[in-house]
Amino acid sequence: MEQMGRFKKVFVTLAILALIVGLGYGVSRAMKDSDKAPSKSTGVPIMVPGNFTEIAENVRNGVVNIQAVKNGKSGGRVFRHFFGNPRGQQNPFEDFFSPKFGWDDPLEGFQQKSLGSGFIIDREGYIVTNNHVVENADEIKVKLASGKEFDAKVVGRDPKTDLALIKIKGGSDLQPLQLGDSDALKIGSWVVAVGSPFGLEQTVTAGIVSAKGRTIGAGPYDNFIQTDASINPGNSGGPLINTKGEVVGINTAIVASGQGIGFAIPANMAKEVIPHLKEKGKVTRGWIGVGIQEMSPELIKSFNLQEKKGALVSQVFKDSPAEKAGIERGDVILEFDKKEIAESRDLPRIVAAIPVGKTVTVKIWRNGKMMTKDVKVGEMEEKVAVTAKTQTGKRLGIAIQNITPDIAQALSLKDSNGALVAQVEPGSPAENAGLQRGDIIREVNRKPIKDTNDFMQKIEEAKSTGTILLLIQRDKNSLYLTVVPK
Repeated sequence: MEQMGRFKKVFVTLAILALIVGLGYGVSRAMKDSDKAPSKSTGVPIMVPGNFTEIAENVRNGVVNIQAVKNGKSGGRVFRHFFGNPRGQQNPFEDFFSPKFGWDDPLEGFQQKSLGSGFIIDREGYIVTNNHVVENADEIKVKLASGKEFDAKVVGRDPKTDLALIKIKGGSDLQPLQLGDSDALKIGSWVVAVGSPFGLEQTVTAGIVSAKGRTIGAGPYDNFIQTDASINPGNSGGPLINTKGEVVGINTAIVASGQGIGFAIPANMAKEVIPHLKEKGKVTRGWIGVGIQEMSPELIKSFNLQEKKGALVSQVFKDSPAEKAGIERGDVILEFDKKEIAESRDLPRIVAAIPVGKTVTVKIWRNGKMMTKDVKVGEMEEKVAVTAKTQTGKRLGIAIQNITPDIAQALSLKDSNGALVAQVEPGSPAENAGLQRGDIIREVNRKPIKDTNDFMQKIEEAKSTGTILLLIQRDKNSLYLTVVPK
């Protein structure tokens, strides 16, 4: 009996060991490709990859350290492109862009150095980095993983996406990195950031994709990948790598007040920009000539839309492609060139990517009806790129006055129709809606107004509607605001 008991113990022990080995094998198999879905047959969960040594070894020779030198007195910080916080007064990016790592108006005769990263994209010596790393640089030094250093020149820059293309000469046996498909990235996918944080070259950090399509107020084409892979000053311009060893993003910014919140420009955006920079040194973008704003719940109701989508046209530029195509102020653009406009910020990116001269079909919502217009895309000029932003309020307290010839002349107005906002009562529905002193009210509920009397009459007529839709002119821009009177 004692022998039988021992045998049972040995058997149980062996069975447990076999189970552990089997589980370990299953986990190790799962860890070989963390981006794939769990096996339906085994149910083994996705685990953290055992290590990233293979990825790091394969990509390190394609990642470079960049030192940009500015002589004399600069025009400001190298990271100015990211100043401004869309979520409040305090700037969460400020610590990241400290004077220690940027150009902070040095005295004349001093030399300032900006550290950053980049990656090689072909054997000819072209290197992708951030615009803010090399902007206004007098000298650019590139250091390879091998330790070799080269002088580099700027081939092209695009401040709107914060991308730049530089080039070195004389590099032998360069090992370029492959640009992957950033659209294929899934939230939770493993990624690796490689760069030179604080000048510490060839630093590798790992994390996951935390979110996609982030807007951080960096520019008109914000569409960032958010990651918790550690990114620090000096990582700017370096690659974000997927588990296949492909570049899926260009590391660009962090939220300094939060840990594990970094942002990278999608590789697919870089694929659109790089050919322009290589050929022309700048990006040629499509343009149709409209000012747009986001659809708020109040605006959705005012325009009789069923759901929150599309871009509201608040302004149509004279002689623009949009005007020639028959697009009007107050139209809601729902689809452009067969691509859905889910949010207003989708439209600038989609239009910008369309070749200049191409005629596309635009689906719009006008006065409760769906219609289409054919627009021939023009070329964007910096001075006419406008996006209007709206704020919505909950309560109407304004003082208005007629637009006299003197006022019209002083404000460079072409006509005196409308009502000038002379004062906005603090805490009033008007203030909450975003009305400001100096605004010119042009329409009430889509009906033009001539003067203050006309305005008051239309406001009285609109009381039963609950929400009043105003079209205002502010400087040279137009935008819609919704006000709920007391």
